Amino acid sequence: MKADELKALAYKSLEDLKGQDIVCLDVKGLTSVCDYMLVVTGTSNRHLKSLTDELSKKVKQSGAKVYSMEGQNQSEWVLVDLGDIIVHAMLASARKLYDLESLWSITAERTENEE
Repeated sequence: MKADELKALAYKSLEDLKGQDIVCLDVKGLTSVCDYMLVVTGTSNRHLKSLTDELSKKVKQSGAKVYSMEGQNQSEWVLVDLGDIIVHAMLASARKLYDLESLWSITAERTENEE
């Protein structure tokens, strides 16, 4: 499955389970780890688990692979590695603290200014 198709599948899965404030970061050229990062806020530990479990199920049903899932025990931040897509499902407090959107936009700005 192509990265854009996988991104759309992941986004829809998160949206269907009422994930909040879903943001897609295009990090191609900034890292070799993945092409896109999806960041989503869950309303509770249980909601994060539901979001990531359903995402994993949908990805597997599509024939794509879930490489790893980390953080389900702590449940403030669950990372799902789909290869070309990394999903960060976070509680609002963790999302505010780590502010991944700003971190990656600063990286993108520095990359553009250095060229």
